[in-house]
Amino acid sequence: MKSFIIFSTFLMLIGCKQTSSEKKTTADTTNVQQTETKKEHQLREVRKANNPPIINGDSTDSIWKNSPWHPLDQRWVGEPYTEDDFSGRYKMAWDQEALYLLVMIEDDTLIDIYKDPLVQWWDDDCVEVFIDEDNSGGPHQFTHNAFAYHVALDGNVVDLGPDEAPHLYNDHVTSKHTTEGTTSTWELKIKVFDDSFVDGKKENTPVTLSAGKKIGFALAYCDNDHSETRENFIGSVYVPGEDKNLGWINADIFGTILLTE
Repeated sequence: MKSFIIFSTFLMLIGCKQTSSEKKTTADTTNVQQTETKKEHQLREVRKANNPPIINGDSTDSIWKNSPWHPLDQRWVGEPYTEDDFSGRYKMAWDQEALYLLVMIEDDTLIDIYKDPLVQWWDDDCVEVFIDEDNSGGPHQFTHNAFAYHVALDGNVVDLGPDEAPHLYNDHVTSKHTTEGTTSTWELKIKVFDDSFVDGKKENTPVTLSAGKKIGFALAYCDNDHSETRENFIGSVYVPGEDKNLGWINADIFGTILLTE
């Protein structure tokens, strides 16, 4: 009987130890999940457009009159530049169908060297729009966890696909820009797709947007004056550290927009 009591006590101690170990594992897993969640930064509210803007490169639409400007002023790639060489700012709006962008660029030279839209598309002057539908952050270089749309002067829209090759996503982004002197006015309509998007699928349905939704977002401009490669890459979000060219790889660096009425 004494031996049986000792053995039973031993089993109970083991059970308690295993339970403690399981709780520690659960806690550790929770901590890992919390660590991997994107940390929100540059949270900005975006107002709904009762009348969506006409995409014609004109800033006179009613929604733009009362929307605040945001700066495009973070040097991600390249040497310091002057405002005579480049300056940028943007406004945003939304409706159920899409996000809308008004981008004003001061650039003394517009370059479109590479006529094939799938060749060195990042080395011509272009607007780059980063979208993370669920604001989850994380890697997206060769996935559709997020998109990095390079919108060229000729309207072609390029990003990398899961096959690690560039693809045209012209049905995702509609754009028009006009240029007077050194000022270019861009208007863009961006349909928002989640990570269920499949290249080559006959139908991919964009997300219906609504008030209260948060979306990972960043904007950038590739500036080339007269080189074979871009000279500057200027973004909308501060990126810490020396390597700031991370938006096309990791959505953690994106800011966050909150859709409001």
